[in-house]
Amino acid sequence: MFEETEGYKTLDPLDLKILDLLQTQGQLSNTELAKRVNLSPPATHARVKRLENDGYIDRRVAVLRSRKLGFDLLCFIFLSTNIHQKEQLEQLEGEMNSMPEILECHCLTGEYDYLLKVANRNREELEKFIRKLNLLPGVNRIQTSLSLREIKFSTALPILTE
Repeated sequence: MFEETEGYKTLDPLDLKILDLLQTQGQLSNTELAKRVNLSPPATHARVKRLENDGYIDRRVAVLRSRKLGFDLLCFIFLSTNIHQKEQLEQLEGEMNSMPEILECHCLTGEYDYLLKVANRNREELEKFIRKLNLLPGVNRIQTSLSLREIKFSTALPILTE
């Protein structure tokens, strides 16, 4: 059923179907999930637990509507640093990781070192946040782009190739 490939197991089609359903409809009960994949509920539960234990499922969350909660500004912030020492980079990344406004932080190649996806309620909050970023050690350049509107949002990976 499973074949090791560079540290990862090759998943069978049933596992992929379960993962696809969970990533798009995470609120499904085990019974409903079992019906959709044509397995018994205990067998489905065992597969889901194995997928969790093997690290294929990181966590299950509710995706909230940011605007309904008053977060009207979504920003993408490019950040450059002048640090190259591992310990200093780890400190900087730890500080960014602890900032609740940062939804995502990516280390990049190219002109900038990091790309941050940031949620703020308004311009004043954004200004305060950028001041916080400017105080971080080694930050020497910040470029902020505001999202005017969202064209597509998804957390679902294209794992099924039907």
